[in-house]
Order: sequence, then C-alpha cells, then structure tokens
Amino acid sequence: MRILTRILTIVALGAVWTSSCFAQMRLTARENVPTDSIFMSDPFVLADRATMTYYMTGTGGMMWKSKDLKLWNGPYRIAETDPTSWMGRRPMIWAAEFHQYNGKYYYFATFTNREVFIDTVRENAIERRASHVLVADKAEGPYRPMADKEYLPATQPTLDATFWLDNDGLPYMVFCHEWLQNWNGTVEKIQLKPDLSGTVEGTRKLLFRAFDSPWSREKQADGTITANKVTDGPFVFRTQTGRLGMLWTSWVFGDYTQGVAYSESGTLDGPWVQEAKPITPPNYGHGMMFRTFDGRLLLCCHSHKKVNGRTIRKPAFFEVDDTGDKIILKHSAEQ
Repeated sequence: MRILTRILTIVALGAVWTSSCFAQMRLTARENVPTDSIFMSDPFVLADRATMTYYMTGTGGMMWKSKDLKLWNGPYRIAETDPTSWMGRRPMIWAAEFHQYNGKYYYFATFTNREVFIDTVRENAIERRASHVLVADKAEGPYRPMADKEYLPATQPTLDATFWLDNDGLPYMVFCHEWLQNWNGTVEKIQLKPDLSGTVEGTRKLLFRAFDSPWSREKQADGTITANKVTDGPFVFRTQTGRLGMLWTSWVFGDYTQGVAYSESGTLDGPWVQEAKPITPPNYGHGMMFRTFDGRLLLCCHSHKKVNGRTIRKPAFFEVDDTGDKIILKHSAEQ
C-alpha cells in the first residue's frame, strides 16, 4: 500500500503541475511579485550579465525575471515545442534550466507526453517522458527545438537533466533514469554534440544509484528500512578549491531532502562519494547554485510543505560558503 500511495501521489502531483502549467499560459504577466508569492517546483536561476537580470524557470516551463531577486515580473511562456514530435501538442514541462554556452542560451527540461505510454512496471503505466534541450539567441527566448528529435532512449523515462563542461573540455548532459521503471533511480551522464543539438552515441555512463545514499530513507512493505529509491535534480558544481561536487535530491521518509556527493577523480566519471547527512533542512530540495551580481553564492531550491492537504512549493534561497573542499550552507537568504 505504501508504494501504491507514493505512485498515486506522483500521479496527482503530475495532474496539478499540468493544470498549473496550462493555467499559467493563460495568465497575463504581473509586475513586482515577491519571491514568496511565486508557486514553483524545481526553480533554476540564471544570472545573466549581458542584461544584468536574473531569470528564473522551473517546472511549468514559465520564466520570471528580476533585477534584485526580491521582486519578479512574469510569468512568461518561452518554450516552443514541436507538436508533431514525440512530445505531442501540450507536453508537461518539469525541472527546466537555463544554461549559457558558446554565445547561445539553452533550455534543458523534462518533457512528458501524457497520451503515450512506454512501459508498465509493477502495475504502474509509465508515460513517455524524457530530457531534451531547446535553444535561443537570448535569455528571454523563445527557446526552440534543434536538429535531433531525441536525446535519450524512447523506451526509458528520463528526467531532470543538467549541463556540465567536464575536464576533457567536452559538454555533457547529467540526468536521472526514473525510479518508476528501474525501482532504483540513477544519475547518469552522456556526451552532447558540440552545439548541444543532440547526444553522442555510446557515451552514456552510470554515475551512481539511489541506493548508494547513506542519508535517504524509506520503509519497505516488510517493515525494513532502506535508502529511498528516488533520484531527483542533479546539479554539478566546483568549490573554490576545485573539488567537483553534485547536489541531488531524494526523500527521508516523508521529507523531500537535498544531499551532496563529491567526485574522487575530480571528473564526472567519479567515483562519487556520498555525504553522510543531507545539506538542507527537511522539506527543501531540487537545488542549484548561482553567484549573484554582488558576488554571493546562493543555493536556490524549493520548499515542500503540506497546507490543508495540498502540496505547496515555493522558491527558497540559502547563502553558501564554497571556499573549502565542501559547500556549507550558511543561512537562509531572505530576499
């Protein structure tokens, strides 16, 4: 029953995200909206020095923009998908990210076509869902498809892709193979083409699995306690000492929680050693980091709270110290 409840919860959240996404598409953009008045999962902030503007996106596929991280204008619709592609007419958009690379802006996101099913595992029908990349000439978009129709196998649900330029000078997509299919979520990498328009065949590699976590927890049907099966939201970074790390998210029983791993080799190939304890307080997760125009390093994630039976998620900011070999959360950064 516990597993069934989790699956039904995810389906319900998906329905909420879908209706929220379409509702936002009909909204007129607003001005001077405080951060705590924005409802968003998986927030990602690009500090764009070309415009001296902060751009924020996430699940729902909309964009908000701000000059000070306190008041925001939006939401704006910026992603233009191909209705004849595998995504269908109105794909759900999860965990979108902005990345600037070689004079272009790229939109890494998870797209779901709810009308197509690719697998059934433990009586759960799995929708067609995959990480994909769009491109634009400016941060505000519009972001449009590139040459390749697919980046990852159509037979697998993949999600939460992020971008990293590794020590070999090559661009990579880091992503999750969703636990709904393999029942032990993964974090993996695959090399991207030089213009990020597709992936390079034969370069996919497993980095770590959900069960490698020493801090996540869930209770199995037989009562045993194990690591949680979920991998969410990888984000790769380097400390000021040059150490390579990765944020990623799972659960501690009912609490959505952020963890960290560090690479012993200093490259994506790892091996990845998991920190013993989470880095955020309970019910904060899916984080990324960016440096503000005044030089502060902030972790942006979302809060995850139940209010009157509803799940409420809002962007949240924490100041981070990255001067050592490990990142340290200093305090909540009230914007």
